[in-house]
Amino acid sequence: MAPRTTKKKRDLNSDVEKVPGTAAFTKFMAVLQLIGDRPRQYGMADLCKTSGLPRATVYRIVDALRAEGLVAEAQPGNTFVLGPRLINLASRSWESFDLRTIAHPAIKQLRDETGETVHLAVPGGLEMVYIDKLESPQAVRMTSRIGTRITLYSSSVGKAYLAALTPAERDDLLGMITFNRYTPHTITQRKALEAELKATLKRGYSLDREETELEIRCLGAAIVDAAGRPVGGISVSVPKYRYDKAVEARLSKMVRQCADTIAAQMTDAKSPWSD
Repeated sequence: MAPRTTKKKRDLNSDVEKVPGTAAFTKFMAVLQLIGDRPRQYGMADLCKTSGLPRATVYRIVDALRAEGLVAEAQPGNTFVLGPRLINLASRSWESFDLRTIAHPAIKQLRDETGETVHLAVPGGLEMVYIDKLESPQAVRMTSRIGTRITLYSSSVGKAYLAALTPAERDDLLGMITFNRYTPHTITQRKALEAELKATLKRGYSLDREETELEIRCLGAAIVDAAGRPVGGISVSVPKYRYDKAVEARLSKMVRQCADTIAAQMTDAKSPWSD
């Protein structure tokens, strides 16, 4: 085991010297990469041992990364995960992949067939961000707009996204959420949200039961990439007076089909990281 550790240290130190004047940045990236590759696996002692950097250096790097929101302490503590600011930056790379352009024909068809308002959202830290919205042609309009940030725990797109994460990734995010009540129906306890996410996985779509906005109910589905990781979500919003079980059964199939269509089209498109 000792020779492996020594080799890992030599490799890291040689990488630091590759670009003159960037040694400190390379050390930051090395620690960040370790946390990103194995979230919830590394504590301070592990990072020092695996990186081969001096203990004092690792402590300064982690403190700086935490201060900038690039890493966060997992709950319970003593290990680290990628932070909300970094997740937000990552989600923007998907915008350069032009998810909005790829998804627009599918969500337009969904809006036209349902006659209801449709949203497209991507994750941004501990929130979801609407990057497209198509209004219902009917009288009732929602107050949301493109760029609106909504919570993971009260919105249907947020719940769909959370439910589609791996258990470890979901647990990390849930540990960082601070619950606020927006309506009398908003979920404000982690256990209740976990039960709702379990139900979401079972039925295949998420629900917002007037938890974000009174008199508005939403059905959502996650958009996943070729590796099965969620990169966004779509939702259909329905005024309460037009909503019943039959409507839910019909719209849930349509929203899931729409998300699957977008995922398939996204797989066929060129990734922003392709050569």
